[in-house]
Amino acid sequence: MSRVPPPRTYSSMRFATVLWDQQATLVGVVGDAIVHLGAASRALRGGRAGAKSTGALPTDMLGLVGGGPSGLRAAKAVLQAVAHCLSDGTWRTRPRNPVVRPLDRARFLSPIPRPPRNIFCVGRNYAEHAKERGADIPTVPVFFTKPPTAVIGHEAGVICWPAPQNLDYEAELAVVIGRRGRDIPRARAYEYVFGYTIMNDVTARDLQKKHTQWFKGKSLDTFAPLGPWIVHKSALPAPHALRIGLRVNGEPRQEATTGDMVFRIEELIEVLSAGMTLEPGDIIATGTPSGVGAGFVPPRWLKPGDVVEAEVEGIGILRNRIVAPRT
Repeated sequence: MSRVPPPRTYSSMRFATVLWDQQATLVGVVGDAIVHLGAASRALRGGRAGAKSTGALPTDMLGLVGGGPSGLRAAKAVLQAVAHCLSDGTWRTRPRNPVVRPLDRARFLSPIPRPPRNIFCVGRNYAEHAKERGADIPTVPVFFTKPPTAVIGHEAGVICWPAPQNLDYEAELAVVIGRRGRDIPRARAYEYVFGYTIMNDVTARDLQKKHTQWFKGKSLDTFAPLGPWIVHKSALPAPHALRIGLRVNGEPRQEATTGDMVFRIEELIEVLSAGMTLEPGDIIATGTPSGVGAGFVPPRWLKPGDVVEAEVEGIGILRNRIVAPRT
């Protein structure tokens, strides 16, 4: 089961995908509870909680992300009604409850279990990270991608495959696109954002060097942990004022703020969308700060048994263990 930290100041506008009775299910997060949005909506419509109908509700994360204002309003209304029912004791969280269950018993998948396209990533978007890798600070955004097959969720194992020996981590703020668009001006960029999550851009540095490009060394299965949930943009109105960091076995390795980005989110969206259509569910990972394993002398590579925690203020903690491949 997932070990999720206490909610602290995290937004109530959190949406996740979990295994609920062995089915991938869209849930909302209210305090220390996860809410089966579909089951809650049906219960509320049935009057068992004394609430009015909440209207049409998306059935999965892609439907919510790309469904526009009406789907989001329906999901928000469900969460507000459930929060009231939890506070007055109408509903209680139990492991087998059909509507609300304990957050710390959830088994998280990636918020979008299978992104519709490759994840767009930005290289060297923090100046100090570029310096620690011996690279120039870019004058234009540097893009590469990771495939959907690399995606895993919170608490899933990152496999230390036999081929790479130099396994590294990179904590990143990830932007989730919620609206189709091309040639998006930066002044309107946030109109196309649904929300934010966390990605660990796991990287095999030796493969990266061997193949003289980034794709192969960053694209092995399990090399794109995402999650634990998506926070809607309304709850994070200042995405460039967030602390971002990463710990390995509890030891701080990366510490920065998203304000240290070389290229801000609105510029990344403008440049990436120039002549190229962005789709709902597309993910843009915005780069990592300094402190990666390759930047230490000697380098500090990940190994099986290590626990890696990437954290972004206002979103939460994405935790994954490094594991050996199954034989």
